[in-house]
Amino acid sequence: MKTSKDIKYDALLMVADSETNANILYATRFFVPDPVIYFQIKNKSTLVLSDLEIDRAKKTASVNHILSITKITNQLKKKGIKKSGTVEIINHIFKERKISSVLVPTNFPIEIADGLRKKKLKVHFKPDPFFKCRQMKSSREVRHIKESLKAAEKGMEAGINLIKKSIIGKDGFLYMDKIKLTSELVKAEINSTIMKMGYLPSHTIVSCGNQCCDPHNEGSGALKANNSIIFDIFPRSQKSGYFGDMSRTVVKGKASTRLKKAYKTVLEGQQIALKKIKDGVDGKDVHNAIQDFFKQKGFPTRKGKKRMEGFFHGTGHGLGLDVHEHPRISITSCMLKAGHVVTVEPGLYYPGMGGVRIEDVVLVTKTGMRKLTQYPNFLEIS
Repeated sequence: MKTSKDIKYDALLMVADSETNANILYATRFFVPDPVIYFQIKNKSTLVLSDLEIDRAKKTASVNHILSITKITNQLKKKGIKKSGTVEIINHIFKERKISSVLVPTNFPIEIADGLRKKKLKVHFKPDPFFKCRQMKSSREVRHIKESLKAAEKGMEAGINLIKKSIIGKDGFLYMDKIKLTSELVKAEINSTIMKMGYLPSHTIVSCGNQCCDPHNEGSGALKANNSIIFDIFPRSQKSGYFGDMSRTVVKGKASTRLKKAYKTVLEGQQIALKKIKDGVDGKDVHNAIQDFFKQKGFPTRKGKKRMEGFFHGTGHGLGLDVHEHPRISITSCMLKAGHVVTVEPGLYYPGMGGVRIEDVVLVTKTGMRKLTQYPNFLEIS
C-alpha cells in the first residue's frame, strides 16, 4: 500500500467549513460557517467561496488568491453546464490549471471524492496530521494557547470558589443558600465566566465521587462532601480558534487516606513526566514511566468488576486548533519535538475511592519543557 509520501499529486484539496474543521482554519486563518473550497498548488493557496464572504475573506484570510463561486458558476453556464455544484466547480478550476490528481484529508466528503473520480480526477487521501507543520507551534500560536489557558483558569477559579463558599449539610451534600450545590450549577458558573471572556466552553466536566471513575463523565446531580470532584475545562477562543485545557481535583471537607495517597501519587507521576519531556523523547517512554510508578505505589491498572481501574488513558495529547490533536503521550510510540504543545494529565480512578486527575499544558523545548499553565494544585477545601 502506498503512503502519502509515495503518492504523486498536483494539488492539496479540502472542502469544509473552518468553524468545525481545524485544517481549513489553520490554512486560511479565516472563520467561515459554511463549506468552502481550498486548494494549494506549488505552495500557492486559493480559497473559493460565496460572494457573501468574499469581502471579509479579502481582508482577513491568509491565502494567495480568492475566487468567486458566482463567477465560476456563470462561466459554467456559458459553457452549457446547467449543474454547478461543488464537483463541477472543482473540476472546472482544475481543468483550467491542468490538475489531474489531488491529495485530500481523511475526513474529505466521500460524495465529492466519488464525483471527482467520475470526472477522471485522481483523489488520494492522507492520514492525519494532514498538515504536519500544525504540530509545531509558532510563538504566536503558543500565545493564543496561553490566552485560552487563562480563560480556563478563570473558569476553574469561579467553579472552585463556589465549592469554597458552599456549606456541608448534615446529609453530607454541599449547599449554597440552602439549596443543594449541583454539578450543573457549578458548570453554569464556569461556562458563563468563560463566555464573558470571549471563549466558548464545551462539555465542561464537574464530576463527583464514583462519576470521576469515568474520565469523560461530565458530571450531574448534587455534589457530596469528602468526595473527589474533578474539574476538566477546555475553552476555545472565538477570536483565534485555539483551545486551552486543564484539570484539577478537589475535595470539600476531608479526603480519605487512600484518596490523599492517590492525589499525592498523581502529582508525583506528573512531575516524572515533566522531568522527562524534551525534544527527542518518545512519549511512550514517558507514559510507561508513570504507569510503572503508579504500580509501585500500589495503584495498578486493571480490569475491575464493572470497569477499568487505575490509569487507563493516555498521559497527554497535542493541543491547538483541536482540543485533541497530534502528538500523543500514550502507549503508542510518538517522538516529542521542540515546538509541540501537549497536555500532561495522569490520573487514577477506583470505584469507592473516586478519581484524581491533574492536567497542565507544556511547550516542549530542546532541553526540557516550559509549563504554560499557572493555576495552583490543592486537594482539600475547608
